[in-house]
Amino acid sequence: MEAKDLIPYIKNLPTFQRFGRVSKVVGLMIESQGPESSIGDVCLIHVGGKAQKRKIMAEVVGFKEQHIILMPYTNIQEIAPGSLVEATSKPLQIKVGPELIGRVVDSLGNPMDGFQMPISMKSIPTDRTPPNPLSRPPVSEKLEVGVKSIDSLLTVGKGQRMGIFAGSGVGKSTLLGMIARNTTADINVIALIGERGREVREFIDRDLGPEGLKKTIIVAATSDMPALMRIKGAFTATAIAEYFRDKGNDVMFMMDSVTRVAMGQREVGLAVGEPPATKGYTPSVFSILPRLLERTGTNEHGSITAFYTVLVDGDDMNEPIADAVRGILDGHIVLDRSLANKGQYPAINVLKSVSRLMNHLSTKEHRLTAERIRDLLSIYSNSEDLINIGAYKRGASKEIDEAILAYPHIISFLKQETDEHFTIQQSIDSMIDLMNIGELT
Repeated sequence: MEAKDLIPYIKNLPTFQRFGRVSKVVGLMIESQGPESSIGDVCLIHVGGKAQKRKIMAEVVGFKEQHIILMPYTNIQEIAPGSLVEATSKPLQIKVGPELIGRVVDSLGNPMDGFQMPISMKSIPTDRTPPNPLSRPPVSEKLEVGVKSIDSLLTVGKGQRMGIFAGSGVGKSTLLGMIARNTTADINVIALIGERGREVREFIDRDLGPEGLKKTIIVAATSDMPALMRIKGAFTATAIAEYFRDKGNDVMFMMDSVTRVAMGQREVGLAVGEPPATKGYTPSVFSILPRLLERTGTNEHGSITAFYTVLVDGDDMNEPIADAVRGILDGHIVLDRSLANKGQYPAINVLKSVSRLMNHLSTKEHRLTAERIRDLLSIYSNSEDLINIGAYKRGASKEIDEAILAYPHIISFLKQETDEHFTIQQSIDSMIDLMNIGELT
């Protein structure tokens, strides 16, 4: 880089700096006397001796009388009474650019795979306001995700936001990997929040694969990281997706999981003195969710189609986070443990799932066929116990007879191997052909 190229960076250097001193540390909460800062600003805490001097990044999350309350992005080892606190007077910013594609970064945008960031990459804040509602074009075009049951019965549009609700071990990560590999979106941005450390590499190698990684950016914040890093992982990934949307791309955004973000915000809220409200979640949790989830979708430049996974404890679909997220998003996909136990993968419970925009995106034939399949599945589900114990006699109900004949064919249609790929038109045509078989009508 030539000397003239450094001029913009030199102009942005601060002419003076503000400092404070650490006065108290309780858990992950750091109290400092000064420096002058605002909520959301990043401060640098100087630790270590002259030989091993380093700076710990922390964020201003609150105030207590004349002191500021900081939460660190990393561990708090070596912080001592009187440690110097340096104000940056800026919120967290990350470097973005096309060079990130195919890379894995942490919540601060730092590469985890040894990649050296070019100095020319653009810096953007991680926390931004959602697009103006009046500047959002309506969702009017279907987006192919390559999963038969979603493309045919839960059709998704470019810019739609969907939730994937499931308990642990029902196939959320596998489904996300299938979507990332098969989608027709220009680029994937995947946030792995609160995952086990081993699962990050396993997701990349097994679920995503080399082909999927070629057009994917992964932001990873594992469960061992501080709460603030898990929260910032979600905001960093969203900011990266927004950058590519503003370049005119159709972005596929996936976050696993929103529940872990909410748990991180609960930790921060309790540390700064918020009262626990609904089932232990602090009020700030329910204010941060819409602020985060509303940032995806369409704007005047491009679109972000988003899939957010929600971990439901004990398969309880009405727990507070699941209920709040379901009310914000444009539809939900429910993964059912009982279906997984029967060997149906992906274990999508079609009767409990809905795409709120499907009626606006599909043709009349497509819509009526999907409704007919739902009717047959519902009839069979309501009579399944009677059928299994032999209490139902054929001919007693024409509708139940049709459902019994159709059921195995419908289940066969809904099953899909992880390495299989179907275009959206193939999925819709297969569904229509299924219902046109004489023996099913």
